[in-house]
Amino acid sequence: MSSTPGSVWRLNHERAIHLDRPFLVGILNITPDSFADGGVYNTPEQAVERARRMRDEGADAIDIGGESTRPGAKRINACQQIDRVVPVIRAIRDAGIELAITIDTTRAETARAALRVGADAINDVSAGMEDDGMLSLASESGCGLILMHRERPPEEDQFSDQYTRAPVAGSITARVVESLRSVRDRAVDAGVHQQSIMLDPGLGFGKDVAQNLELIESSPSIVALGHPVMSALSRKSFVGRVGLGRDSEPSERLPATIALSVMHLQRGARVFRVHDVAAHRQALDAAWAMIVRNDGISATESAN
Repeated sequence: MSSTPGSVWRLNHERAIHLDRPFLVGILNITPDSFADGGVYNTPEQAVERARRMRDEGADAIDIGGESTRPGAKRINACQQIDRVVPVIRAIRDAGIELAITIDTTRAETARAALRVGADAINDVSAGMEDDGMLSLASESGCGLILMHRERPPEEDQFSDQYTRAPVAGSITARVVESLRSVRDRAVDAGVHQQSIMLDPGLGFGKDVAQNLELIESSPSIVALGHPVMSALSRKSFVGRVGLGRDSEPSERLPATIALSVMHLQRGARVFRVHDVAAHRQALDAAWAMIVRNDGISATESAN
């Protein structure tokens, strides 16, 4: 039986993941300044314990980053990122944790070093636009590749609930779909396998609150590009704004995060990058059971 477009994510030449249920990617930031968990898991020992806990809570993969991408974050070079993430990835693999690992970086040098010690995929928030070597690395290694849309780099961005007017005019959906189509085509032209590519609308990256909600609602337009879609809204400022109606701390945003994640699942997202694995595993699996049940009922009714 052939797979439907976007239902398979190829991690390397031998391994592919069938997205027949919500796929959870636990966040593991090896940074001092990430907005929700900066400075918490900065040693290999702390990181291994966190990875083990996320695995036991139901994570399918771990996203490891050595540079914060929060608005206003200070950029660091590839060598600094490597010093942070390589010992952690090596320690996780030495501990026998076999979950897929994505390396969150815009630098090909960092990605190459991470792949050598056990990472399976690259999560590039610049969609290969910051480093000309990223797409060729993904092609030659055959690894998975997540391409994200953003309006501006972190140092020029601000938190989504702090914009006083829309960062860009016109339809954000049309803008994101066209941008993701373009970077997807660029990756394929560079030799990246179609099934290796995942797309991320970049919730929070240069979009205001209304635009982020629009992108969740219009997810079928991104799904139609034929690749798995990642939902990466966990604890972000726009989530707190719509859930609490005020300024909030990341730790306050879990209920609203789960609610919007379920809505994103209903609209076609299948991969979820999250801080709170156990809560998402339970909520998304329950929502998925209803989606599958309703799809089965619809199929039966249409057959009759």
